[in-house]
Amino acid sequence: MLQTSKLTSKFQATVPLPVRKALHLMAGDLVGFEIEGNEVRLRRATPLDLAFTQALEGTLSEWSSKEDDKAFKGL
Repeated sequence: MLQTSKLTSKFQATVPLPVRKALHLMAGDLVGFEIEGNEVRLRRATPLDLAFTQALEGTLSEWSSKEDDKAFKGL
């Protein structure tokens, strides 16, 4: 069954109740987005996802400057 939600002006959306129940989500939980072609899958983020993200962040410092923030603002 398709569940929908409307984006706010800040590109935020409420996760519909049936989706929250299916994923056992609570306020403060982290979710992950998997992109395959023109489809995006939402799932609960796992500890492995978080560890991978934290490890990756350290390798991206070359793009972490005020100039980069300004260049990529609005993308």
